[in-house]
Amino acid sequence: MTDQITASSSSTVFRLLRFAFANIRRRPERFLLATLGIALAIMSVTVVRTISASFANTGSASVTRVLGGDSLWVVPASGIHYNSAADAIVADGPAPTMAVPSGWTAHKVIAGAWKPNSATVAVYGSSTAKPGAAVLGKKAAADIGVSTGDALPFGGQSLAVTVRGDDSIVTVPYDAARSVVGDRGWWTLSEPKADKGRNDLGALLSSSTGLPSSTNPADKPAASGHGLIYDTVGGSGAVTFEQEFSALFSGKITGSTLGLISTIGLILGFVIAISSFLASVQERRREFGIMSSIGLADEVLYFFLVESAVIFLAAYVIGISTAGVAVALVVPGIATPIAWAQAAGTVAAYLPAMAIVGALVPVHRLLQQRPVELLSETS
Repeated sequence: MTDQITASSSSTVFRLLRFAFANIRRRPERFLLATLGIALAIMSVTVVRTISASFANTGSASVTRVLGGDSLWVVPASGIHYNSAADAIVADGPAPTMAVPSGWTAHKVIAGAWKPNSATVAVYGSSTAKPGAAVLGKKAAADIGVSTGDALPFGGQSLAVTVRGDDSIVTVPYDAARSVVGDRGWWTLSEPKADKGRNDLGALLSSSTGLPSSTNPADKPAASGHGLIYDTVGGSGAVTFEQEFSALFSGKITGSTLGLISTIGLILGFVIAISSFLASVQERRREFGIMSSIGLADEVLYFFLVESAVIFLAAYVIGISTAGVAVALVVPGIATPIAWAQAAGTVAAYLPAMAIVGALVPVHRLLQQRPVELLSETS
């Protein structure tokens, strides 16, 4: 009995698909125009979502790189920002003057942008960096044109180069960094062993230093203040500090003019789909009138659902494929395959609802009429 039901269901699906493809072959130009219109809309959304996801991933990785395993990040009163040319976070002012409480481990970092040639790289200076040495990410090494073992002229010194990691950051001794990019920087701190696991570390350090603290990366230092403590472990727990920081990057893209244009494009693609189905319904009024008159009104809905699914699936494949090629050619340094896959998955979530509504709207208008009315009108 189960096998019979399964066979019947498979046969029904096959017939619906055959009907959909027969209608597509009947009007190939309409199928092509509708598919390309929707694909263009999907492409625009996928491109924006890919760039947004890339920035989100970059933001999270940048914060992780800054913290280096520490729990608190003390930024200057001027704040910090992400330098897109250097692909890294840099400081906008000098690190706050701060007396490090007993038991805490603190790292004072110089963080600024440097242009050794036409490229821009980030320079991080730390007191823990090996004297006479510079550690460069692969991107920074490629931009500067050096490799492991070479000598890097930096601030009047010659630093031995070691290439490690994939970023665009040049890590050098603290004094060397300050001689090139100035005093811009921040602190990162780790709590004493006795305070491990506490979720109020920001407040604890704030009470000792007098600097305000926050677990929200969207908060900025007060213009008249002396800095701000970002507590990266004391949030709600549902979302990490890195994830919240990356969401700020993503939101700048989706909330920009580019994001607005992509949303409008998606709406226009949906309008194109409904217009196409409405025109198809108008052409086939008598056909569906006959089907309704013999009790096959439900099948009319199923036919259009399958046909709309075919159109949207074809448009989806074309749209995300074209978007992948576009971002790879236009912004290869920003977009990544992982970000493209994330964007494609996000856009795919829209398709079922769009396909169903795209079929329901015209069919609903059709089924509101009596079969005799459909049979009596040919246009």
